[in-house]
Amino acid sequence: MEENMTAAPKKRIFSGVQPSGKLTIGNYFGAIKNWAELQDEFDCLYCVVDMHAITVRQDPAKLRQQTLEVLAQMVACGLDPDKNTLFIQSHVSGHAELSWILNCYTMFGELSRMTQFKDKSSKYADNINAGLFAYPTLMAADILLYDTDLVPVGVDQKQHVELARDIAGRFNGIYGDVFTIPEPYIPKIGAKIMSLSEPEKKMSKSDENPNGYILIMDKPEDIMRKVKRAVTDSDRRIYMGEGKNGVNNLISIYSLATGKTYEQIEEEFEGKGYGEFKPAVGEALAEKLRPVREKTEDLLKNRDYLESIYKSGAEKANARAVRMIEKVYKKVGFVKKTR
Repeated sequence: MEENMTAAPKKRIFSGVQPSGKLTIGNYFGAIKNWAELQDEFDCLYCVVDMHAITVRQDPAKLRQQTLEVLAQMVACGLDPDKNTLFIQSHVSGHAELSWILNCYTMFGELSRMTQFKDKSSKYADNINAGLFAYPTLMAADILLYDTDLVPVGVDQKQHVELARDIAGRFNGIYGDVFTIPEPYIPKIGAKIMSLSEPEKKMSKSDENPNGYILIMDKPEDIMRKVKRAVTDSDRRIYMGEGKNGVNNLISIYSLATGKTYEQIEEEFEGKGYGEFKPAVGEALAEKLRPVREKTEDLLKNRDYLESIYKSGAEKANARAVRMIEKVYKKVGFVKKTR
C-alpha cells in the first residue's frame, strides 16, 4: 500500500522596497536579483512600501511615478508575477490596521533605540514626525501580517526583524499563538556593493555625490563615466587585498557582472593597469544591466499590464491580510465587523 505523500508547505518570505525610483546596483546584486532565485523554493510576497516613504516629505506626482518605476524594475530584475505576490503596500489596508494595534504593544524605549530613527532625525531635523518614530512598527506589521517565516535582510535592517520578533513574542505571550515569529534570512548568494567615491561606505541612492552610485536605469555612457571616476589606489596592481577597498569593490562588481571568480579576474588583469580594468568593468556592467533597463522601459509603456500585476498582487495579499486582521481583532476584543 502506497503512502500518501504530501508536499510540505513552502516557507513564506516577505520584503519591501522603498519607492525612491532610484534602485542601485547594490539593490540589484544585493537583494532583488537574489529574490528571483527564491521564487521556486519559497512562497514570496514583495511590495513597494509607499506608506514608509511618506515619513519624509514627498512630491505626490513623483511618488506615484516612482512607485510604478520600482514595481517595473522588480519585474524586470526577474520577479515573476505568477510566482510571487507583487503589490503596493497602501493597496492592502491591513498594513495600516495592524500597525496601529502593534503600536499599542511596542514600547517607547524600543523605538527610541532604533538606529535609523536616530539617523533620519539628524538628517530631517525640521520634520521629526511621529511616523518617522513609529515606522519600525509598521515594518513589523508588514512582516507579521502574512505569517512570514523569513525576511531577507542586510546587516543594517536586522534590527527591524528583531523588533518584529519582540513585538510578536509579546503579543503571543498575552493572547496565545497568533503570529509566526520571523527569522532574518541571509541569502546564500549576496553582495555588498560599496560607494564608488567612498569605498569604505555602502553604496546608497541617497548619496549626495551621484558619482558614488550606479543606478539600474543608468545609461551605458553614464555607467562608464562613473566607473572610470571610481576611487582606486596608488598601487596599480589589480587584486583583492587589505586596504584596497576601491579596487576590491570594482573586482566584486566585475565578478557579479561576468560570473568570473576573483582569481580569474586577477589572472585576466595581471600586468595591466586601471586604464584597461575600469573600461572592462564599465562595459560588463552596462551589458549586464541592459536587458533590465530595456524591460523596465517596456513595462512602463504598458501601464495596463503593470496595473494588472499590482491589482492581482493586492487581491492575493489582501485575502491573507484579512484573515490575520480578523484573528487579531478578535484577540484584542473588537466587535466582529459585518460584511
